[in-house]
Amino acid sequence: MKKRKAVISRSENMSRIKSNNTSIEKMLGKAMWSASLRYRKQCKDIFGKPDFCFKGKKIAIFCDSEFWHGKKFLEGEKFKTNTDFWETKIKRNIERDKQVNKVLQTEGWCVIRFWGRDIQKNIDNCLAIIFEKFNT
Repeated sequence: MKKRKAVISRSENMSRIKSNNTSIEKMLGKAMWSASLRYRKQCKDIFGKPDFCFKGKKIAIFCDSEFWHGKKFLEGEKFKTNTDFWETKIKRNIERDKQVNKVLQTEGWCVIRFWGRDIQKNIDNCLAIIFEKFNT
């Protein structure tokens, strides 16, 4: 007897995606901790709720996935289904990220954004960027 796979709707599948403590956040957090950088996670009292922050140095770090923050969309990738919904959603996310950057920068924060692939493939470069901002 064959086992049948359960059919999962797109909506149900997307609802399972976490907004914090993602694999890329864990990876960057472990690397920073190993490099003796002590940070705060999910800084709810800072506009935009950065994934990591160094309050004393006013550095806010965001770990952005390519899909949700629009990298693939900006590179010209088109959505195959429900295109109006997804284009509106991703465009809004991109605009929100720009607004967060603007507000934080006017408040004197240094904003660092890393794409998920950059964290996965070149964590040392990410750390170098953080150290460069940390030491300025």
